[in-house]
Amino acid sequence: MPRPIRVVIVDDSSLMREMLKDILGNEAGMEVVGVARDPFEAREVIKATNPDVITLDVEMPRMDGLAFLDKIMTLRPTPVVMVSSLTQEGSDATIRALELGAVDCVAKPDGSDGHRFETMAAELAGKIRIAATARLGMRRVNPGAPKPLATPRKAGAGNRFIAIGASTGGVERIRDVLAMMPADCPPIVITQHMGPSYVPSFATRLDKQTPPRVMVAANGARLVQGTVYIAPGDRHLAVVKDGTGFACQIQDGPQVSGHRPSVDVLFQSVARVAGNHAVGVILSGMGRDGAQGMKAMRDAGAFTIGETEASCVVYGMPRAAKELGGVAIELPLGQIPAEMLRAFDAIGERPKA
Repeated sequence: MPRPIRVVIVDDSSLMREMLKDILGNEAGMEVVGVARDPFEAREVIKATNPDVITLDVEMPRMDGLAFLDKIMTLRPTPVVMVSSLTQEGSDATIRALELGAVDCVAKPDGSDGHRFETMAAELAGKIRIAATARLGMRRVNPGAPKPLATPRKAGAGNRFIAIGASTGGVERIRDVLAMMPADCPPIVITQHMGPSYVPSFATRLDKQTPPRVMVAANGARLVQGTVYIAPGDRHLAVVKDGTGFACQIQDGPQVSGHRPSVDVLFQSVARVAGNHAVGVILSGMGRDGAQGMKAMRDAGAFTIGETEASCVVYGMPRAAKELGGVAIELPLGQIPAEMLRAFDAIGERPKA
């Protein structure tokens, strides 16, 4: 029998600690090995128990969760799932936590919402199982702002664009990729698995931190140079084409490949309307979402890039796309921005894949 996933719970609310302990204690293959009410207690509990996963509250006394997460990822990288409120401040803090290296996040339910609590319990258990498989490296200390790459020669061409899909670990990766983009980069459309409460904060932070303009995709928004479009958290993002170029289409409907928004929906639409006039990138993530869509893109002539196992937090989506034959080239994260722009400039100068 495999060893259970060992979890430490860090939360300043005694009620929440007990609730989380009950939830996880009843999960098969999971064991709560310690609880703590603040980071100072947590430090000792973590040293004593060496957990596989930590659940971490954002707002706590003596030291907030973000400062503690920063220390964990710098000194003792351990998979962390953040448990945060659904306030605007909570959303901003959660995005910051994901940038610092937290594997995922779960929203705290309102105390009076029993259904939401049941949903949260199932979501938390699932994300802890995924976190337990995550590959974490030592966080870079004071890495400095990267220098953006040169603008591609054909960045302003209206008949081409870049599409990116990501899930677990994607917040860090998308930030790092966009940090290398010039302000007048090619149009970029992105589907990242993320709840609707967090997407506006994610887009706002990226807009402030990276050279291009970044926005939540709106129905009918034209794809223009220097702009990045992020899928809303509760609806699919697709790309459509008309006589004047490409535009975002926001779609309601059921989950696809287990997700809404779905990377497959985005990539399948790109295959249909852009053919070999697009570049596709699939980054770290759990599961198979995006694999079928990336295969469709490659079959349509698009150049496709997958992140290597060595640099992924979870090598699920890139692996599935590669095994299906959808990945033309696999690269570590640090090499993807330059290759993405090189491939964009090469559109129309190579035979269909």
